[in-house]
Amino acid sequence: MKQSQLLLVLASLVVLTTIIYMFTAAESPEDYREKIETERESQFKYIRFNIESPLTEEQKRGLQNLTFYAIDPGYRVKARLLPIEIKKIREVPLTDGSSERYLEHSYAEFELGGKTNKLLMLQSLNESDMRNFFLAFADKTSGKETYGGGRYLNVRQDGKNSITIDFNLAFNPYCAYNPNFACPLPPRENILEIAIPVGEKNYDK
Repeated sequence: MKQSQLLLVLASLVVLTTIIYMFTAAESPEDYREKIETERESQFKYIRFNIESPLTEEQKRGLQNLTFYAIDPGYRVKARLLPIEIKKIREVPLTDGSSERYLEHSYAEFELGGKTNKLLMLQSLNESDMRNFFLAFADKTSGKETYGGGRYLNVRQDGKNSITIDFNLAFNPYCAYNPNFACPLPPRENILEIAIPVGEKNYDK
């Protein structure tokens, strides 16, 4: 076999191996569900037992579980990351009337609920990893089945111009459990016109 033919065969094998790896290494629905359930269990244990929990000792004793929607992989979306050219500091209002400062980093644009949606990605001024973002949002479930002040997601850029947003991981801010805490409210850009019926539901006091 000629060297050129050998190289071609080897290149083909590398491509084939890569394709096989991509398919076999892909996360199965069972693995995905288990990952979300594990996250939820960790969240419950933190709220129930951790000394930094927003719950009072009396609330902790009465807490049997947190309430979530059913897991739906359809609400894990791949969004286009649209950088903001001239980044500004946003004074984000808190539930107690004060505010916190965040950097307006970019917008995440995605299709969900039959329409194109866009969310503002904020970044803490103390964030050391520029791929991590704070996302506060509200939707058509807010104030009904979910907390009226919105829910949060911690998201991480996973592509050059893309980011995965998994709404199944949406969680309540501390003030949903205890009004003595001050929590950032979703920016006006992040009030969605669709329902996001996944993630954590409102805390039943």
